[in-house]
Amino acid sequence: MVDELGYFGPDSVAWRILADPSVLVGGLRALLIQGTHPLAMAGVDQHSDYRDDPWGRLRRTTGFVMTVVFGSRSEADAAGARVRGVHRHVEGVDGVTGRPYAAGDPELLAWVHNVVVHSFLTAYRRYGGWVSAADADRFVAEMGELARQVGLVDGGDAVGGSLAALVPVDVAGLRRWLRAADGLQVTPAARDGMHTILAPPMPALLRPVWAVPAVAAVSLLPGRIRAMYGLPWFPPAEPLVRVTTATLVRTLRIALPDPPPVRAARARRAA
Repeated sequence: MVDELGYFGPDSVAWRILADPSVLVGGLRALLIQGTHPLAMAGVDQHSDYRDDPWGRLRRTTGFVMTVVFGSRSEADAAGARVRGVHRHVEGVDGVTGRPYAAGDPELLAWVHNVVVHSFLTAYRRYGGWVSAADADRFVAEMGELARQVGLVDGGDAVGGSLAALVPVDVAGLRRWLRAADGLQVTPAARDGMHTILAPPMPALLRPVWAVPAVAAVSLLPGRIRAMYGLPWFPPAEPLVRVTTATLVRTLRIALPDPPPVRAARARRAA
């Protein structure tokens, strides 16, 4: 029974946030911010097929997060083992900075983890629903399990592990960690990634729909990140973006079935 309930469970804040369609906006925001770390982007550029198969890349990344949060413990552990196995083969040299990188480097893992946690929370608060300060802190702490699964936190505990300094356990710590990040820049690979994120290959009829979460993600970027990408922003458009995105999120909430991991988790809970 403990295995079936997973590492989070129905009472977790992570279940509430990551089951909401606003997670799409958070994911796009995270990808744009993560791409400004030249070593993280070099790893994606040199070892990923995102240009040829962007939807497959997005599906695999999303699948890992959803499995860890909504799957059984054995399913989460298997997903984590697969990711750690892939990371062992991702290494090289960034052609822009000349610095070596490895996907398993704790600093790179922390960058990816902390950005995605902050982005999911930011998007949910804007477009998903209200989150108290206590629940926001709880969400950040809960997501330490995600860090453990990629090998970032040891000792099985985000607080007690020796790598815990890289994984904040509350919102204030998360914000401090992200503000302290330096050496960020938009490399040619990051700019290519931005174009793929904001305008991926899809039927022409669907492009206006995709533009809604894409513009919403841009609206949630820190100002310095938007400036680095050279993305224009017109503040008076903010109310329209909020209304349009909130409407889309509500529509998806009603019209689309929950993702398979969420449905399976709720079925286990009911059983």
